Amino acid sequence: MARRDQARAEAAFLRGATGVDGAATDEDRRDEAEVERDRAREQLLRGRTWLGRELLTWLLWKSEAGDPLVEVDGAGVAVLFTGRVLLRGVVGDVTEVAARGAAAPYAAQVKRALASGLLVHQARLRLDHGERTFEVTLDAEHLDVRAAKLPELLTEEEDDRAAERLDLCEQLGRIVDALVAAFLAVRAERAWARTTVPALRAWMADEG
Repeated sequence: MARRDQARAEAAFLRGATGVDGAATDEDRRDEAEVERDRAREQLLRGRTWLGRELLTWLLWKSEAGDPLVEVDGAGVAVLFTGRVLLRGVVGDVTEVAARGAAAPYAAQVKRALASGLLVHQARLRLDHGERTFEVTLDAEHLDVRAAKLPELLTEEEDDRAAERLDLCEQLGRIVDALVAAFLAVRAERAWARTTVPALRAWMADEG
């Protein structure tokens, strides 16, 4: 038994797993810490992804009426889903559906897919803010802006145009942040499970 233990200790030393004193090396401790951080990060991102999908699904539902959903800088923001929408889920026979077309996000087939357990994972949105219109692709995984089209610039001078473009980017950021904050406020309410979720399911079941 002693020889076997000694052989294991020598093998660990030769692998660099332990130092001359038999204790684990700093490299091993660092690797374990990195593994743990990666595991925690993965779990966090999974949670954010799910929350992001709930956000986009909620936005799709709320946007169908065409009313402003939030107010930013004194003007209302109306949301319209346009073009391709990607739905994803984690269970069931179908775990991904991609619908294309100008009216695809509001189609009965998309509602049926949502009712089966899928959620919106990525979508193209038109954001009407006052007299300006932004277009943006949002991804649920990190709530990243994957692509954006800014309103037409009004200034002529190049330096002024750069400043205006920067201002529009910041404005778009405020709009997205406001939409996220509006959803989180609803999601945190006790009424979410009691009234909001049943209303969402009723909307999914209504294919009219």
